Amino acid sequence: MRCVDAMSAVSAMAMDHRVIAPAPGSPAFQCKLRKSPSPSPAPWKCRVLASSSSERQFLQRKRPIYVPSRIDDPSYVRIFDTTLRDGEQSPGATLTSKEKLDIARQLAKLGVDIIEAGFPIASPDDLLAVKGIALDVGNRVDDDGYVPVICGLSRCNKADIAAAWEAVSHALRPRIHTFIATSEIHMKHKLRKSPDEVVQIATDMVGYAKSLGCQDIEFSPEDAGRSDPEFLYRILAEVIKAGATTLNIPDTVGYTLPSEFGRLIAMIKENTPGSQNVVISTHCQNDLGLATANTLAGAYAGARQLEVTINGIGERAGNASLEEVVMAIRCRGDEQLNGLHTGIKPKHIAVTSRMVSDYTGMTVQPHKAIVGANAFAHESGIHQDGMLKFKGTYEIMCPEDIGLVRADEAGIVLGKHSGRHALKTRLSQLGYELESKKLDDVFKRFKAVADKKKSLSDVDLEALLSDEVFQPEVVWALLDLQVVCGTLGLSTATVKLSGPDNIQRVGTSIGTGPVDAAYKAVDSIVQIPVTLLEYSMNAVTEGIDAIANTRVVIRAENSTPVTHAQSTEPVQRSFSGSGASEDVTVSSVRAYVSALNKVIGFSKAVPSSESSVSATQATTVATK
Repeated sequence: MRCVDAMSAVSAMAMDHRVIAPAPGSPAFQCKLRKSPSPSPAPWKCRVLASSSSERQFLQRKRPIYVPSRIDDPSYVRIFDTTLRDGEQSPGATLTSKEKLDIARQLAKLGVDIIEAGFPIASPDDLLAVKGIALDVGNRVDDDGYVPVICGLSRCNKADIAAAWEAVSHALRPRIHTFIATSEIHMKHKLRKSPDEVVQIATDMVGYAKSLGCQDIEFSPEDAGRSDPEFLYRILAEVIKAGATTLNIPDTVGYTLPSEFGRLIAMIKENTPGSQNVVISTHCQNDLGLATANTLAGAYAGARQLEVTINGIGERAGNASLEEVVMAIRCRGDEQLNGLHTGIKPKHIAVTSRMVSDYTGMTVQPHKAIVGANAFAHESGIHQDGMLKFKGTYEIMCPEDIGLVRADEAGIVLGKHSGRHALKTRLSQLGYELESKKLDDVFKRFKAVADKKKSLSDVDLEALLSDEVFQPEVVWALLDLQVVCGTLGLSTATVKLSGPDNIQRVGTSIGTGPVDAAYKAVDSIVQIPVTLLEYSMNAVTEGIDAIANTRVVIRAENSTPVTHAQSTEPVQRSFSGSGASEDVTVSSVRAYVSALNKVIGFSKAVPSSESSVSATQATTVATK
């Protein structure tokens, strides 16, 4: 494709916001809708993805055999997920090793091609987490021969690259991703190096990665969106000669417009010697709200790897959202993107989104495309009228496409008389497959809540599931809580926790309110100094008997700092926790204890039994 053609096409795609409805019966329309068996003036209706003939055709478009430096299917786009690396850099989104492994397994189920599992040099825990993912997820081969590439990030220095290789080399398909800044502002003010020095460092370090035995090397010129294109062609050509197999072009500060970014990708492909022997990739930040648009523009211009995160989480305003990019290609790839397709299994999107939201504490805004609570909700009377007559009037995809099942065809309503099998069946319909022990834990909470509520909605179930399953490894567990509060005196809270040695401990405190008193009582038991940074609560459903969901973010005062991938500065990590209960104070304490467990799991700083107060001893009254 000539550069001017790519530029014109990308500009048109970026600027044209009209919705063009293909004629009924056209292949473009059939990729999303199926014929209705009942006679109707409008012969098309929204389909359930897995049951249609077009879906069977889609599934037959097999993932090409993985070769680091090329993709044999010119229409196939690799999905590179960096939720566990760039996504975790969001404030409060720190994940424990167990949580990272859980998410990596879910990403493999989703079908991502490459999992960037972390920045191994950041801390010993990060290195071990990436290594654990490489050993586990990186060696699980499915029946079709699919196994994700496990990637580790490194700056262009030997220590970083050696740590990355140590972590990912255990995977069947390991990759090292190394980067150095190439924009004038970064080279002058951050690196304080000349362009010649930057080229030499990049070339040497790609060569060093190859010398370690790594055959899959990705290179990123940081801040490429603001770099001199001629300098980009030069440095990219040199790293190709040194052994790079993927060239990732990051819009690090989300500065470019879709027409600019698409033109940049096209120009790099056209003017970089050796570019035909590597895979071109995109990495777009969302500072101007254009990450998804820029990513699609890059794909249209020839990029065949797209770097994304679940829910679009990441530094500052976040990254291109996996679900948005994938479903845009899914819905419009044939007719507007020259037949592009991915290996993602969309039915796992909703569960993956919920898992990442719960583990990171990064709440998905209701109007978020694809996975927001309102994405498939219709309140306007005109819209409701259209939906009742024919769903295709206002839905370009079905909730079932991404794994959302909001209605039970058997008419089962879950309440206090429902059994374990009914709960398991409904959770399975929602996309959650739980092992026996976790199902037992959820069922106990379900029965306790069902005794107080007439019936439980799907949202209620997911809140309970989050509180029981999507939690860090339990060190401290809430057993009992009692508070006395009101206008007649100071609020008082008594808390009973089960500790790491299974001994029950009790703490009592006063505070300015019931939550403050309860948190101080917990502190008197756990004795880990932390600062509460954020506290928020919302009701998951309507009604006075709704379940309350609480999210907190804390920072440990004595935690070991970690190295930030881009700034190279040491940073103190913050930790989020969530809790759910029909009692707002209980919900708040559950969230706080969850965050404390995450701190302990990350630092391994489990306090000794001598530092806590036994339930058989006198209670501690904290009046700080």
